[in-house]
Amino acid sequence: MTIERILRDKGSHVVSVGPDDNAMTIVRTLAEHRIGAVLVRDGAGAVLGIVSERDLVRAMATHGGGAADLLASQLMTRVLHTVTPHTTVVEALAMVTGRRVRHLPVLAADGSLAGMVSIGDLVKARIAEAEQEASDLRVYVATAG
Repeated sequence: MTIERILRDKGSHVVSVGPDDNAMTIVRTLAEHRIGAVLVRDGAGAVLGIVSERDLVRAMATHGGGAADLLASQLMTRVLHTVTPHTTVVEALAMVTGRRVRHLPVLAADGSLAGMVSIGDLVKARIAEAEQEASDLRVYVATAG
């Protein structure tokens, strides 16, 4: 199974914020959409970075209450680990595990943003894939004579 299949099922909409949005705006956005990370994009839609719940916790540990006033451009992780629509779920799971990240922006061949997947999306897809494989094997064994 590929990332393209996950996006087909869940959609390609990605919640994002601007580089000048403050931490409180980001927290409200995360809570409103019930997500764990947002992309930071400029006015033209270019991806500048990502702000995750981890980034916000680290900022609070370092800056205390002053973290609320920090901007997305100050909070974001600039080095993004990305996948393409053709990346397999197994490859993506290896990336999130090996790189200790929870979200992977999906970039199309032309570099444009095609969506974003989370570790939850990947695990859900892998479980569905394993269940299908088990079902196929049961049918095969039952009909093999």
